[in-house]
Amino acid sequence: MYVHVPFCATRCGYCDFNTYTPSELGGANPDGWLAALRIELELAARRLGDRRSLRTVFVGGGTPSMLGGKGLAAVLAAVLEHFDLEPGAEVTTESNPESTSPAFFAELRAAGFTRISLGMQSTAPHVLAALDRVHSPGRAPAAAIEARAAGFEHVNLDLIYGTPGETDDDLRASIDAAIGAGVDHVSAYSLIVEDGTALARRVRRGEIAAPDDDVLAGRYELLDARLSDAGLHWYEVSNWSRPGGECQHNLGYWQGGEWWGAGPGAHGYVDGTRWWNVKHPNAYASELAAGRLPVADSEVLDDTDMHVEAVMLQARLRDGLAVDLLDADELARAETLRGDGLLLRRDDALVLSDRGRLLADAVVRDLLA
Repeated sequence: MYVHVPFCATRCGYCDFNTYTPSELGGANPDGWLAALRIELELAARRLGDRRSLRTVFVGGGTPSMLGGKGLAAVLAAVLEHFDLEPGAEVTTESNPESTSPAFFAELRAAGFTRISLGMQSTAPHVLAALDRVHSPGRAPAAAIEARAAGFEHVNLDLIYGTPGETDDDLRASIDAAIGAGVDHVSAYSLIVEDGTALARRVRRGEIAAPDDDVLAGRYELLDARLSDAGLHWYEVSNWSRPGGECQHNLGYWQGGEWWGAGPGAHGYVDGTRWWNVKHPNAYASELAAGRLPVADSEVLDDTDMHVEAVMLQARLRDGLAVDLLDADELARAETLRGDGLLLRRDDALVLSDRGRLLADAVVRDLLA
């Protein structure tokens, strides 16, 4: 189950997610959103039939922590009105470090959350400023320490690398701060300039330079080496964890699992059909008030679609791409990629080499060509 919280206090310059600041909400508010969510979850349970058990729940956004500990507890309670949790289920929420506290984490732990994911991005003030992030440089590691003290064994910190003005030393300091906070998981993403964002407009006007591919490759290698030395090893191209710290929810996506996406703009995938909800919270609430699932559109994936997605996703994993998934032509192209040092053969799987991880998208394109 994925639950989308569409609220943010401010909009970060690089973000193109379905989020809304107070001036963009048109009267929508968290109470109205939660009331609509409850209806969607009831309709979802009816559509799925027999009461389902969930392996994972992930509350994302937006800024879920804006709801506070009690608000997020109410979200999880709404899910559990209509769905069960499997034994040992992973229950995650994303959080902005500035809207957390020891009391907040204690409330989440008591409510049944098992994993916290914190947006850190960087500890360098000028990097945070370039990204329009509002948290102070040291707040994210401090919040991670507070979450661990509240009993969360699984804590993730998100990093962004390649921001204009960032140096290697800036990134080293950010990685070291994450390691020092004792987290068992780090996600790190290269800065992408998305069309329609404030960052894209600044790049287009020549105010800042677009991220450089060679610099990004060097930063990735720096990340991987430093995290690996600290005992956090890659299990997906952009994710590192200690043993047992892998994000089970995201692994569910990457391994072709099914999920219900609830909330404005959320995507879901069940029985070969992918759908996405209407985006604005007001439109979302209106559909549900009329007794309809708030689906904007959907598509049925055929065998070719599912094959392409399986190759794209499995290839990014440390466990690799199952050889028996590939047809004869793809196997021949895989041999060429092995000869180029981009893929390795491990038992019955093909795994990206260190260099292959830097070119993961190109490797997938070549496989599927």
